[in-house]
Amino acid sequence: MRDVPRVALIHYWLTGMRGGEKVLESLCRMYPQADIFTHVVDHPAISDTLRAHPIRQTWISRLPAAKRRYQAYLPLMPRALEALDLTGYDLVISSEAGPAKGVIAPPDAYHLCYCHSPMRYIWDQYHTYRDDTGPVQRAAMSVFAHRLRQWDVTSAARVDAFAANSNHVAARIGKYWRRDATVVHPPVAVEDFAPSPETGDFYLWAGELSSYKRPDMAVEAFNRLGLPLVVIGGPDPTVERLKARARSNVTFLGRTPFATLKDHLARCRAVIFPGEEDFGIVPVEAMASGRPVIAYGRGGALDTVVDGETGLLFPEQSVDAMVAAIERFEAERLWDVDPARLVAHAQGFSEDAFRRGIRAMLPAGLG
Repeated sequence: MRDVPRVALIHYWLTGMRGGEKVLESLCRMYPQADIFTHVVDHPAISDTLRAHPIRQTWISRLPAAKRRYQAYLPLMPRALEALDLTGYDLVISSEAGPAKGVIAPPDAYHLCYCHSPMRYIWDQYHTYRDDTGPVQRAAMSVFAHRLRQWDVTSAARVDAFAANSNHVAARIGKYWRRDATVVHPPVAVEDFAPSPETGDFYLWAGELSSYKRPDMAVEAFNRLGLPLVVIGGPDPTVERLKARARSNVTFLGRTPFATLKDHLARCRAVIFPGEEDFGIVPVEAMASGRPVIAYGRGGALDTVVDGETGLLFPEQSVDAMVAAIERFEAERLWDVDPARLVAHAQGFSEDAFRRGIRAMLPAGLG
């Protein structure tokens, strides 16, 4: 083994900075000498940290309109991954949510897959994605999904070890790939948040206004309760649709600067988190701000929210269950918590904790 190992970081695509790309940033800080491999990259859309590394693209990037239509080339991505020449690398870390783990690593290299989720659109959410497409895309999915599942399971055997971002994802890895996984929670920039000496009377929903995050459920619950709710996030068309359904006690701020989000996280009575996510960073950011979380008790929230201590978990993804949880939260004055205890809990999801988890999974000399 050479003094400084050669490291290849494989990421599905680099077209923005979301949770997966934040994990990749942390890996880049761990391995400043690493090379990045991906299907397609939009350089202006990624961070300076990522741009500082050599980034090599598969031949998917040379296909028409690849930066915009990369997901349309999903059936071709297995062949593109297998065409990558990783000769000479000592450590391969694949970042999996789209196809990434299917590279062919050198026989003496160690391949760790950090899995954000097995591909939802071919596994547990296949029928949802398929039903949301037009007739042409629906027919195409029916043809290629079967073959892609076969390759997905086969390529899982090429990986030496799996790290999952939550117990929820670890269970999914076991279900679909029949592999064990070690839970290593993703890095959250907890140091960017801090408690406020003042707490307001409003609740907060924050994030991308995607349907699976259930902002509609939060709005309906607060329509019933009449309590103040602030909603931060976009896109604008969704904001307008939700506004049309909301009563005057619900305020929409749209997409805001980070300083505004940070201020609201620190001053809210609690953060509302009704969606089922693989991990979910917002609850950790709320606790790093000293505020509790009221969340649907499925998915990643089970890893981050301690029921009755750092917030409340409600058992059903329904307006009735959310209303009951908020009413209990109000009746028992559960907003009156020690912010320092919540901040201490959030520290368990820091970048340092992530790095320790990754290093513990690697052979000596590679961490």
